[in-house]
Amino acid sequence: MPTSRDQTEALLARYYAAFNAGDHEAMLGCLADDVAHDINQGERQVGKDAFRTFLGRMDTAYAEQLKDIVLLTSADGARAAAEFVVHGVYRQADEGLPPAHGQSYVLPAGAFFEVRDGLIARVSVYYNLADWIAQVS
Repeated sequence: MPTSRDQTEALLARYYAAFNAGDHEAMLGCLADDVAHDINQGERQVGKDAFRTFLGRMDTAYAEQLKDIVLLTSADGARAAAEFVVHGVYRQADEGLPPAHGQSYVLPAGAFFEVRDGLIARVSVYYNLADWIAQVS
């Protein structure tokens, strides 16, 4: 079933509201079972279980809120993009990254989405890792 532009924008608004609320189950409810997640500067992970594990790792190392979210959606609702600013605190060192001791950061970021049957089928997130490292080092 095709998704309209308005349905896609509503889906992404729910997804980001759930992110900001720390509601993993609501976020996962926005995803297709076989969701493809392209991690910034990392690998593609597939499936809700992998996404759930990723969210757990992120919650351990970071406390983040997304602000100034702007959504852009294709006319048919099948593709979308989001631009936002991440306001975060680096709580615990993440593998391969600098030590953590509660550093704050503000980082522009973006994401691209593919939507299928009213659910997010792909999310690809991008931000400037060098900028983030400079802010927390």
